[in-house]
Amino acid sequence: MPRASWAFIANLQIAYPTIEEQTAIANYLDRKTVEIDTLIAQKERLIALYEEEKAAIINQAVTKGIDSAVGVPLVGTLEQGNHKGLPLRDSGIDWLGEIPAGWKVKKLKYLSLILRGKFAHRPRNDERLYGGIYPFIQTGEVTNANKFIKGYRQTLNEAGYAVSQEFPSGTLVMTIAANIGDVAILSFDACFPDSIVGFYPKNEVIVDFLYYKLISIRSNLIGCATQNTQQNLNIDRISPIEISFPNNKTVQTAIVHHIETETTRIDAKIAKTQRIIELQKEYRTALISEVVTGKIKVPS
Repeated sequence: MPRASWAFIANLQIAYPTIEEQTAIANYLDRKTVEIDTLIAQKERLIALYEEEKAAIINQAVTKGIDSAVGVPLVGTLEQGNHKGLPLRDSGIDWLGEIPAGWKVKKLKYLSLILRGKFAHRPRNDERLYGGIYPFIQTGEVTNANKFIKGYRQTLNEAGYAVSQEFPSGTLVMTIAANIGDVAILSFDACFPDSIVGFYPKNEVIVDFLYYKLISIRSNLIGCATQNTQQNLNIDRISPIEISFPNNKTVQTAIVHHIETETTRIDAKIAKTQRIIELQKEYRTALISEVVTGKIKVPS
């Protein structure tokens, strides 16, 4: 690799302004960068509020339902325009509270088959098990997915496949270690380790509704985790968790459609705001460069 000697660097000549001009430049850049950083902070807070709005939409829809006639959430007996929400009943479960009168409550183990991933070999990073044809996902792919897992970074060969377990495309997966409670849906057949579980909904719920339901109860899942060197969940702790759901798959589908319509609208706002942040950061860098090289004259 080419290197410059210390003698060469020491003898480089650079142009620089007077002390008065340097002070003016520093003061100008301090003022301008504070303005830019303040705007960036405001936009980042706006994104956080958008994310909170998305979470509220999901939670409201999967716990209180929606008015399919007008596409708005049902909120007990509170009026939404000229429409009233469904009557509510006590679920009998403290953390669930009131639920729509026509909805059911069941334990997850009765609504879905739950299977744990597998990777029996130790050490996990043994290179002899990788580099084959079988996709192998880990918790990072689940955490970073936007509902659907569409890609993977690792593959297993025949030896790796023999110590793991393959799950089919369409499986709802959830992390039970590291980032507990992150969920996604497989878009391809894949193997995964025991830090992930797979859900196969039975006849009463559709996979998309269960996906959003699990998102809404993430804090409860975290609360069920064991406390060791890091938090962990297992099937025994997940299985008895009770959830509410409408006893009609058409209603479940309508709820999913409502959620995705509303969150897509918000995601567009988030993307626009993120672009503004990127442009402001680029402007900040360019401004500093232009000013300190004299391409922009700073007023005295």
